[in-house]
Amino acid sequence: MFKINEDYLKLPGSYLFSTIGKKVNAFQDANPDKSLIRLGIGDVTQPLVPAIIDALHDAVSEMGRPDGFHGYAPDLGYEFLRSAMAQNDYQVRGCDIKADEIFISDGAKCDSGNIQEIFAKDSKIAVCDPVYPVYVDTNVMAGRTGTYDPATEKWSDVIYMPCTKETNFAPELPKETPDVIYLCFPNNPTGSTISKAELQTWVDYANKVGAVIIYDAAYEAYITEEDVPHTIYECEGARTCAIELRSFSKNAGFTGVRLGAAVVPKDIKSGDTTLHQLWARRHGTKYNGAPYIVQRAGEAVYSPDGKAQIKEQVGYYMNNAKVIYNGLKEAGYNVSGGVNAPYIWLETPTGMSSWEFFDYLLEKANVVGTPGSGFGPSGEGYFRLTAFGTYENTVAAINRIKNI
Repeated sequence: MFKINEDYLKLPGSYLFSTIGKKVNAFQDANPDKSLIRLGIGDVTQPLVPAIIDALHDAVSEMGRPDGFHGYAPDLGYEFLRSAMAQNDYQVRGCDIKADEIFISDGAKCDSGNIQEIFAKDSKIAVCDPVYPVYVDTNVMAGRTGTYDPATEKWSDVIYMPCTKETNFAPELPKETPDVIYLCFPNNPTGSTISKAELQTWVDYANKVGAVIIYDAAYEAYITEEDVPHTIYECEGARTCAIELRSFSKNAGFTGVRLGAAVVPKDIKSGDTTLHQLWARRHGTKYNGAPYIVQRAGEAVYSPDGKAQIKEQVGYYMNNAKVIYNGLKEAGYNVSGGVNAPYIWLETPTGMSSWEFFDYLLEKANVVGTPGSGFGPSGEGYFRLTAFGTYENTVAAINRIKNI
């Protein structure tokens, strides 16, 4: 009989958002008259902006002409998009990132799960706690995390960096030396950020111990405060230790279009081997590229009209974040996040677990959120709401919560 990858069997339960979906569907089936407001999964609700739609239309028309048709994309992605990203995301900020160090993909979720393949199986990973589940789950699948303890909800071979109220929901340098460090700022799920000086400490640490930082910058567009870095490459020495993941999902509404990028500088080396070489080999072997029309849409994000329209859309979501933050404060909740990120992180009422609060909001207010414990043991007692709903639904959800 054939054998299976038993590391997959180590995964406890289903993926967090699949579990939420099943619970919500069961509730809806039992209560078809209830109108649910979903502020759980971080999916956008506003349509693509006109500059992007125009670019999609133009690209589709191109594909219908012999002189404009495009087949397989280049391994790294089309040069026009990589150059636009290198210029607008990095070089204008004084960061030395070149177009050929950017690998276009179909999303940061895929990249954050796939990037672990270029590291040795016995590499020790360090993650924030709470954490975006994909970072841990994909390392479980790769056989890198050891055994799972249901009592502590931790993996034996994972270094957890607690992000608590006492640490302002930011991690402290780990006591055990890791090989790979996952950082996400602005953070998902807590909405927290760190200053440029604090991020520099992490870069210095990684270079000192020979670790690599996987830096998830998916929410960079939501930064409002001056001292919060927009990219890890603003820090000196980041080119020798950091891979950055970029997403078009939240800044430009591409959750259903799919586009992202991994930045792998050529200066990150293990002996004579660069991670750029390895990722290029993996990318070319396992991936055929984001569609031409989608990459043209991505290019439009950096046009003058695209920038202005997207800034307005990000402002729409951040206004929702303000509504949620202020409304929960008025209702007596302890709240954080929502200033540099579209996520609001709140403490559950005394004596109520994250999942109990999930059920409570679902049943009493018909509002769907995300239990903090689903992001890791330090998330217990917390809850995440997203600002990606419509303004009308956001206001209605907060009013419902206030009324209970």
